[in-house]
Amino acid sequence: MSEEFLLAARGVAKQYGPVVALRSANLSVVPGEIHALLGANGAGKSTLVKILSSVIRADAGAIDVHGVEAALQKPTDSLAAGIATVFQDPALIRDLTLEQNLRISRLTKSDVLPWLERMNLGHIDFDLQVADVPLAVLRLLDLARALAHDPQLLMLDEITAALTTDQADYVFELMQEWKDRGRSVLFISHRLGEVLASCDRATILRNGADVAHLDLAGVDEGQLVTAMLGEELVEELEEAGTTQETGPAVAAGARDRKERPVVLELKDVHLRDKVNGISFELRQGEILGLTALEGQGQKELFQALSGDHRPSAGELLVKGEPLRARSPYDAIRRGVVLVPADRQQALLPQRSVRENLATPLYNSAGGWLALAGDEKERVDGAVARLDIDVRAGSQAQRLSGGNQQKVTIGRWLAAGFDTLLCFDPTRGIDIQTKAQIYDLLREVAADGASVILYTSELREIQLVCDRVLVMYAGRIVNEQDAATATEESMLSAAHGLKEVPA
Repeated sequence: MSEEFLLAARGVAKQYGPVVALRSANLSVVPGEIHALLGANGAGKSTLVKILSSVIRADAGAIDVHGVEAALQKPTDSLAAGIATVFQDPALIRDLTLEQNLRISRLTKSDVLPWLERMNLGHIDFDLQVADVPLAVLRLLDLARALAHDPQLLMLDEITAALTTDQADYVFELMQEWKDRGRSVLFISHRLGEVLASCDRATILRNGADVAHLDLAGVDEGQLVTAMLGEELVEELEEAGTTQETGPAVAAGARDRKERPVVLELKDVHLRDKVNGISFELRQGEILGLTALEGQGQKELFQALSGDHRPSAGELLVKGEPLRARSPYDAIRRGVVLVPADRQQALLPQRSVRENLATPLYNSAGGWLALAGDEKERVDGAVARLDIDVRAGSQAQRLSGGNQQKVTIGRWLAAGFDTLLCFDPTRGIDIQTKAQIYDLLREVAADGASVILYTSELREIQLVCDRVLVMYAGRIVNEQDAATATEESMLSAAHGLKEVPA
């Protein structure tokens, strides 16, 4: 193998029972480049990253580092070889503090603080438990941990999916710095605009094998999508009207639902010091968009809506009747259900796919086997409607990220609901799965259910929503018709600017 490659993976394969995660993957990264690893959910990207990080071992294939075959048996071997990784999900123990997690990785606060200060996180409280820290901060802390190892190859698996635009800019600046130092970055993202703006080359996986190796100069998003999905699937999605996240798939003009009944209403709701007097109405069959920069109270608002925390002041009405929830179960009984931001928290990772889907239906200790025939039919219907891959059905943790997200949504299709609360449901999933979720949201709205969709990807507002509310400092500061809202107008409002462009 030529020594021009910093890293080369040759014929890497991995199989979990009947599921082939990688058939034969080849990847080469040269010094001083930012290399994209692309593919649909289930293509094998995260599996390959875990193999290169020595978290799991390949069934076949070889990995060369600087032209020499490397025996990567455990994570410390990859670190010793100069490979550091930020995984798709935070590699932190939730019940421990941030400082305790640093000790486990043999780092100190002084190791990571210089990097955190560059990301405007120098004020972080290391005594906080991981469970109490926002996901975006955990992602950037993971990045700081990886940088503290001073790696030759920095691997970033969907790091920007949970970040705001401002936070993602820190990541791109550090990626460029690594490249300028003659080192390399392996970057995974489903946001193809980010890939084209920051990466030099790309390796594309499909069905567990590499199908294309591209110099990205002159390549557009359409070409990447075709390479990732194949021409036949792209044509099918185009015929369905939901191909890419780059063009609106909603008919022009907002859908007029002003005559429909109000199903959810907030009146001057306050929660802690994060939600400061929010009022709005949600109507039957409406998809209401919500967007904000990180930490503007959107998380706490969804906690109030879902019954996880009771408002400290104000009133929340469901179909005209007050909701004074003591737990999410009270909200669920009233037909208000949540698809949370962190799908790992929503899943029972070691239980089967169908058991996860049936969770809201359990009415006895008997679990899945105790469900009635019609309830099992509803679970099977959710599998079919969302095209959930159940080949690894024995454990939900073996599903791809996109299929895990389908399960978190599908359980409510099986159980039924009136109002669906979706907190960034398409974060970190591929274009095909996004299209399926967009279609599903439109379908449930057409059937008379209502949706509140918080999204960190502004382009989604026009794709699926009727209206959009923008939050800033715990308040609703702007409302727009989704069909005419622009990224500029929403960003201006999200930054608290008084003059909002039309």
